[in-house]
Amino acid sequence: MKRTILCTLLLGVQCSIFNVQCSIAYAQTGITPEVLKNLQGSYTGTPTEKAIRNAISNVSIKEMAVNQENAGAKDKKFGIEVKNTGITDQKGSGRCWLFTGLNILRGRAMKKLGEENFVLSQCYVFFYDQLEKSNLFLQGIIDTRKQPLDSQIVRWLFQNPLSDGGTYTGVADLATKYGVVPADVMPETYVSNSTSEFCSHLKRKLREFGITLREKSEAGMSEKQLQAMKVEQLGTVYRMLIMAYGVPPTQFTWKEKTYTPQEFFKTYCISEGENLNKDYVMLMNDPSRPYNKVYEIDYDRHVYDGHNWLYVNLPIEELESIAIASLKDSCQMYFSCDVGKFLDRKAGYADIKNFDYGSLLGTTFSMSKKQRIETFDSGSTHAMTLMAVDLDGSGKAKKWKVENSWGADSGMNGYIIMTDEWFREYMFRVVVNRKFCPASVLEMMKQTPVKLPAWDPMFMPEE
Repeated sequence: MKRTILCTLLLGVQCSIFNVQCSIAYAQTGITPEVLKNLQGSYTGTPTEKAIRNAISNVSIKEMAVNQENAGAKDKKFGIEVKNTGITDQKGSGRCWLFTGLNILRGRAMKKLGEENFVLSQCYVFFYDQLEKSNLFLQGIIDTRKQPLDSQIVRWLFQNPLSDGGTYTGVADLATKYGVVPADVMPETYVSNSTSEFCSHLKRKLREFGITLREKSEAGMSEKQLQAMKVEQLGTVYRMLIMAYGVPPTQFTWKEKTYTPQEFFKTYCISEGENLNKDYVMLMNDPSRPYNKVYEIDYDRHVYDGHNWLYVNLPIEELESIAIASLKDSCQMYFSCDVGKFLDRKAGYADIKNFDYGSLLGTTFSMSKKQRIETFDSGSTHAMTLMAVDLDGSGKAKKWKVENSWGADSGMNGYIIMTDEWFREYMFRVVVNRKFCPASVLEMMKQTPVKLPAWDPMFMPEE
């Protein structure tokens, strides 16, 4: 006690003697009146500053920042373009990953069927996506039942029991396991087009089930008994899903032929012997991590016994070269990016010169792609179908084109064109057939993956 008082007195004397030094130290950690006065000098109230301030008070910053010097007519011609399959609309749902994956599969089906305007049922696959994610969560709770409730993995599970977002591996695992059906066999519902409300109720129920499983485990229930309880819980989930999305068919008749969903998938959506997981490679451009390494994201899957996100991280030049080879062979690709950055949504044109935020706000925004990832400023947010590229005389990309799932009234009749400069800054991953990858990349895929945690910021589900 005496020692504490003595130290306090000594500190007080030191601050009295070295008052200037104490003021400086405090100014470095808190905003003092002196510091505030200095900050106030950064705004001088010039006529230009007042005009900008008045404008921003009444108009959105994005509209104010439109760069008129870059607002001319855009080149819409592409030297290499895969024929489109028609624009779909995910509406008020986070199912871009599913629309993108099924758009690629339906393009194959349209060729085999000789059909135009053919669409696969997103509702059917999404039903099983939500069922499988529910099982993934509940089984994760059983697997981690010995860990404390406040451990990072248990906290993450309860924070993310399921979502309507996803990845390519979800499409691959779900379509392979459950097959696909035409859209008119299991059409969209109000809930499938606007998923958030129902998802919130399902997540609440899953959290309740998860707590029950942990309590029963603490009370001595065996793992086998917990598994049996989980199956009972999934019965409730299944019934809730039927109320929201309808009854998924186990057999259906279409064009006077009868199929199971698995038979339809194998007949029209894949080649004989093709495997949507083994035959495809996920390529990433993430400069915040070492290139030429393979990474796996824990719990970043849709099906418990399915596949986590597994990708090889490549320099952007190598990734572009592989994507160009795929398009030259008329193969579309699953593609994901940070779609909201510098996108003129009305025009359907993504260009880092679209908006001049720096001039408007009197500053600069100069972080690199690596720095934006590291500081949570950028990450993959949306999946689309990469379908075209335009090359210069030396074979380098000038611009790219994607088929989106925001409806035909969005963007450029449902499509988005991206300059190569934008592509390099805000594109994150593509999924390509192994045959387009050089031997060096295939050799990399033999590495033992670097395991990243489920909560890694770069790998939130794409919506």
